[in-house]
Amino acid sequence: QVQLQESGPGLVKPSQTLSLTCTVSGGSITTNYYYWSWIRQTPGKGLQWIGHITYSGSTYYSPSLKSRTSISRDASKNQFTLQLSSVTPEDTAVYYCTRQGGWGRLPDYWGQGTQVTVSS
Repeated sequence: QVQLQESGPGLVKPSQTLSLTCTVSGGSITTNYYYWSWIRQTPGKGLQWIGHITYSGSTYYSPSLKSRTSISRDASKNQFTLQLSSVTPEDTAVYYCTRQGGWGRLPDYWGQGTQVTVSS
């Protein structure tokens, strides 16, 4: 059973960088051919895919967030990390890390989600 757990600050000031880590257990993030994604949910906009890092370490980001997003991984710790720079209150959301079976597939495992609020 794969489990994902998000961790990071729940409050970030405007213009700062949001940083979240997803710790995976029950499976390796380097196993073919899984994709590991970050998704967020806001009350007004619903679910928004942010980007992913693949089993081989390749990354792909949502075009609307690409200029501010970086996803990296530490395979030795079986973790992957989201960094979102220059945050504004519009980045306030519940952030989820997920696993997908490949490009375009729906996530089959989700973390429980973590609330991040951007406020001074």
